[in-house]
Amino acid sequence: MTFYIESLGCAKNQVDSEFLIAELEARGLQWVEEPEAADTIVVNTCGFITSAKDQSIQTSLSFKSRFPNKKIIMLGCLVQRYGEELAREMQEIDGFVGLDDVSSLWRLIAADQRGSVAVSRKRFLSYPGSVYVKIAEGCSNHCSYCAIPLIRGELKSRPADEIFEEIQQLIETGAVEINLVAQDLASYGKDRGKTGLVDLVKSIAGLKGSFWLRMLYLHPDHFPAELPEVVASDPRILPYFDVPFQHASRAILEKMGRSGSAESYTALVRGIRDQIPDAVIRSTFLVGFPGETEQDLEAVLAFQRSAALDWVGVFAYSKEEGTPAFDYSGGVRKSVAERRKQRVEENQIGISEERLDRQVGRTLDVLVEEPVREEKLYLGRAYLQAPEVDGLVVIKAETLEPGRIYPVRIERRVGIDLEASLARQRPASG
Repeated sequence: MTFYIESLGCAKNQVDSEFLIAELEARGLQWVEEPEAADTIVVNTCGFITSAKDQSIQTSLSFKSRFPNKKIIMLGCLVQRYGEELAREMQEIDGFVGLDDVSSLWRLIAADQRGSVAVSRKRFLSYPGSVYVKIAEGCSNHCSYCAIPLIRGELKSRPADEIFEEIQQLIETGAVEINLVAQDLASYGKDRGKTGLVDLVKSIAGLKGSFWLRMLYLHPDHFPAELPEVVASDPRILPYFDVPFQHASRAILEKMGRSGSAESYTALVRGIRDQIPDAVIRSTFLVGFPGETEQDLEAVLAFQRSAALDWVGVFAYSKEEGTPAFDYSGGVRKSVAERRKQRVEENQIGISEERLDRQVGRTLDVLVEEPVREEKLYLGRAYLQAPEVDGLVVIKAETLEPGRIYPVRIERRVGIDLEASLARQRPASG
């Protein structure tokens, strides 16, 4: 019996999908890479914001329309939050599985199957050589706009030795880039009163071999002060800091339940770059929050320029049931929020381009992801580019192996991408 998993939303959902594939294969099922080849299609849903909810529902219904004779199962965040309502309104879907009842997925897919097989090697659902490792689940920050604590619960950190062992196995089986993820990576270990993020990173750095370690989603209010020093001590720990500032107006940050300010966030950025001049900083902003004024938006635009952020993602505020902000007064019209989102995005273009121009003429290691069809070109990423969200490096070369790292010389910038040629023919590592 075969199954296919469509993972929607953030990287953390992809981690969940990788775990589920290993679990289901251990029970004798066969994972396939295309929905056409599957007996059962599992949609790993996202319930974070309205657009993600809509995508999860439409994707599930689309699969049922395309494959009426296949079993379609909805899984994950959206089901955890709205399971009974979904089951009532979407009777064409064959099953619903929340986050706290994942074991029932097996029963829904193959209730009549018996026996088990050996656990297979972990699947890399991202590009070759790159894998996500979730080090914690849930979040205890309770930002007023965020439904994650309602869906995923309070922060629950994984044991450090368990994470270390998983990463060691991944490297041994071919992983080149390890992406640490969590809803609040910076708070790792606080719930256990033991090892924190810095100690975990130090222990991973003790592993032998060539690999990249990238950290994603570092809450600025909990950013470990000693982290840049640790990053600077080992070239395998990428100087890439994903820090979701969300806003720069003190008044809006307070309403969001965050303790930072434009001044403290600017100091954080400068502190990182003082220790690591080549550090890359990505952030996200949430605009259109209740009570946000044009003056508040100007604070975001000014902060973007003064902090010279390398990459920025922007979201328009979405009201989420059960969150404190759901009942806040001073709502911003959706059309206004979308215009503000566009202004922040347009403001970032020149900043990102200027930051990228600094790379021209340099030699960088690049993890090759895939060839460009019918062209002598390959797509890859350097340390300054996280999977799926940032630009790419386009490499002119005859034959490269996806999943390996090659040194390249950056020749020019094209938009938010970089063009390069091989610095030498042999791969740098991997």
